[in-house]
Amino acid sequence: MEKSKVFFTNMRTKPGMGILDKLEKVVRKAGIENIDFKDRFTAIKIHLGEPGNLAYLRPNYATVIVRIIKELGGMPFLTDSNTLYTGRRSNAIDHLQSAMENGFNCIATGCNVIIADGLKGTDYREIEINQKHCRTAKIGTAIADADIIVSMNHFKGHEMTGFGGAIKNLGMGSGSRGGKLEMHSASKPLIKKEKCVACGQCIKSCAQKAIKLDNNKKADIDFELCVGCGQCVAVCRYDAAIVKWNEAADTANEKISEYAYAVINGKPAFHINFIMNVSPYCDCWDTNDLAIVPDIGIAASFDPVALDKACVDMVNAAQMVNGSILEDKHYHEGEDKFCHIHSDTHWETGLKHGEEIGLGTMEYELITL
Repeated sequence: MEKSKVFFTNMRTKPGMGILDKLEKVVRKAGIENIDFKDRFTAIKIHLGEPGNLAYLRPNYATVIVRIIKELGGMPFLTDSNTLYTGRRSNAIDHLQSAMENGFNCIATGCNVIIADGLKGTDYREIEINQKHCRTAKIGTAIADADIIVSMNHFKGHEMTGFGGAIKNLGMGSGSRGGKLEMHSASKPLIKKEKCVACGQCIKSCAQKAIKLDNNKKADIDFELCVGCGQCVAVCRYDAAIVKWNEAADTANEKISEYAYAVINGKPAFHINFIMNVSPYCDCWDTNDLAIVPDIGIAASFDPVALDKACVDMVNAAQMVNGSILEDKHYHEGEDKFCHIHSDTHWETGLKHGEEIGLGTMEYELITL
């Protein structure tokens, strides 16, 4: 298979060429202008940020992409789907309010925000894909009905998939609440009783009320109620809640790739990864930890598999930030940073499956501007 082109620009700036100028330069060089946007609805898939987390992409970046799409005749809108877990983005009313607080509004960005799967996360299109795990994919209607997909992705760590980038944002991020449940269903969490301190955070955060304290004052999960959303893993500060990764790790990552395939199959699509504020956990947290590497730059490609692989390689080649979680976990130079932080995850599986189903290729040519 021919190598895919991934275009990259670093964080260095100079007068007349700020980071927003560099963003515009890299997406134009990567070929965004080759897409026919004329009078076509364009979904800009972006994580709008859980309030309290400051690692999410700033709306200033979205403003640049919106302007370019409008100049090319497109009709852009920013979009994300509701979350499966509890928080401030699990329904459209709270989600839109959160987006406003984080600066995503038509005045700042030049376009409106549409919650893809509606008020309660039940507004979706069932797209037939006939893949290994999923015969159909439940994709938020606003994304499914869009003519063109542009993904803007904060590249960072993730407690369930190792890292989150283009494929994670497209797949998990575009799924309706029912779709997210399907993707999570293979990954049930586990409580390490010896580490549990009975702080109760997992109980408060469980939307399914599947967790309670047992007779020994240790968290206990009712797997009849658990949907595998992973929120308990995200909020546990004592590494007591972990994902029960066995073959489920492969299944979850492969399902996410299949959902990403459903989103972009048969449509023009373009992807931008922002390798900055590379926090160890997802932006779905209401806080963000110290970045694990210094800010690296912005990369863009038509191929989400190649794009994510290039970004993994750049993060692994970067110097560790002293005082970050990597230092806490006794990281040694040369180790895979994401696998070191989330030792029970297997991020390669999703990329390999994406390659197998035609989502893209892991073979890439990095073109530095």
